[in-house]
Amino acid sequence: MKRVISIGIFGVVALAAFILLVNTYIVLSTYMYIYQSVAVAPSAEAVLIPGAAILANGKPSPIFIDRVDTAIALYNAEKVAKILVSGDNSTVSHNEVNPVHLYLLEKGIPDEDIFLDHAGFDTYSSMYRASAIFGVSSMLIATQSFHLPRALFIARELGIDVYGVNADSGHILFHNYAREIFSNEKALFDVVFHTRPKYLGDKIPILGDGRDYP
Repeated sequence: MKRVISIGIFGVVALAAFILLVNTYIVLSTYMYIYQSVAVAPSAEAVLIPGAAILANGKPSPIFIDRVDTAIALYNAEKVAKILVSGDNSTVSHNEVNPVHLYLLEKGIPDEDIFLDHAGFDTYSSMYRASAIFGVSSMLIATQSFHLPRALFIARELGIDVYGVNADSGHILFHNYAREIFSNEKALFDVVFHTRPKYLGDKIPILGDGRDYP
């Protein structure tokens, strides 16, 4: 019994150490690519808006809106020429992409500069498809501080010249950070084993006209 308990304790400690190591590595390997404001962000082909929750009324959640507003600011500052909206549209009733599309149009973003990725089911899929489907070679990511390290880690491991722009605006909850602790392990797994997203599809050149790809 003592041996079983000892093995159990060792396993728990080893797992905790592994989780700590992975999270520390992802944060330390990406912090130099994060910018705290639009004004100091570099230029790139496009800005990617990762998916987030949609409210019961069909509107983007506050966290999602903060990401979108940051992307709009980058576009208006001429840091990027295109906006790529990536999110989960796995069912007819769940669509993270179209509400953002409408919001962008309402804010005066030209439709030809908006590209929609309906198969961005998770962060890895969004980054993978940005490169493989949309042909993005340089990119900014507009998302919150809790999400930026993982998003940048994945994108850079996939060969994208990418930088993050902090979209924090007071709508973050503790569980957002807590969730990342374990999401980082999945990110490492996906990168190491070259996970293939559920859907790929035809090429959609990011430097083309977004109206050609509804």
